[in-house]
Amino acid sequence: MAGSRTTSLFLLDLLALLLFAGAGLLSHGQPITFGGLARNVLPVLFVWLLLSPFLGTYRKPTWQNLLLTWALAFPAGLWLRQMVLGLGFGVGFFVFLGVAMAFSLLFLLLFRGLAKLQRLW
Repeated sequence: MAGSRTTSLFLLDLLALLLFAGAGLLSHGQPITFGGLARNVLPVLFVWLLLSPFLGTYRKPTWQNLLLTWALAFPAGLWLRQMVLGLGFGVGFFVFLGVAMAFSLLFLLLFRGLAKLQRLW
């Protein structure tokens, strides 16, 4: 049972990140494509998956572990995305980082809240 809960929580987090990325693409007038989603989600997901075993994100799922994973993985993943895309780190990046952090947290909290309501967590 614990394995299915772990998988369910991970899939909900992944869905939250994908929907966040999709909303970002649409808000910038870009179509939702596999390439666009991959470009925007994979760097964050990479760091998320590297950190989550050490932070207990799914082994011991708590609000604190989710927030810690988000607070570390999301900015690091966005930094990685900037590096991979060859983009700079000027004021625009930090504005983007702030907006992305706020909206990604909203999506993650919404989906984890739904998981709580469905007793998946």
